[in-house]
Amino acid sequence: MKIEGVIDRTGGKGKRDYAMILLASRLGLRASDITRLQFASLNWDNNVIILKQHKTKREIILPLLSDIGDAIIDYIKNGRPDNDSKNLFLSLIQPYRPIRVSTLCTIVTNYIYAAGVSPKGRHHGTHSLRHSLATNLLENGTALPVISEVLGHGSTGSTMYYLGVNIKSLLECSQNVPDVPEDFYSQKGGMLYA
Repeated sequence: MKIEGVIDRTGGKGKRDYAMILLASRLGLRASDITRLQFASLNWDNNVIILKQHKTKREIILPLLSDIGDAIIDYIKNGRPDNDSKNLFLSLIQPYRPIRVSTLCTIVTNYIYAAGVSPKGRHHGTHSLRHSLATNLLENGTALPVISEVLGHGSTGSTMYYLGVNIKSLLECSQNVPDVPEDFYSQKGGMLYA
């Protein structure tokens, strides 16, 4: 992904930002859930993330993918300020506080522009990463109820908002239009178009 490629992960900021962006782009987590993510939500023994969504109040269980786990470990060991906060992601300057939703959205938007991705006329920030994930899942043949579950939606109706028209899938459903005889257009003395 272009956006991930522009993140300089040599410092604490980049390590933090990279882990947060992976949570949004690979798992579709909302900004509110990323910023509230706590150490207790990470079940390393079973490689899952268990959290109660801030927006829907529904509990979801998501896979702790290896690249996400590696990024989180790198951030904790080499980038996270020494702090007793239960929240995983913290601000960069003292007093260290859980990162804000608006800050995360700005961070993602800045990386989108740095990557040369134009959000013109589309969503931007973390919401764009949820849209992108949903679209990619649909294009890869993932069933709508599964996409709804991944995004933490209670119904497929909510998920439809995230999915634009999938032209590729529509073309697979289309049928060839049969040839129409030339005299069809001139029947009844050409009155068809009169």
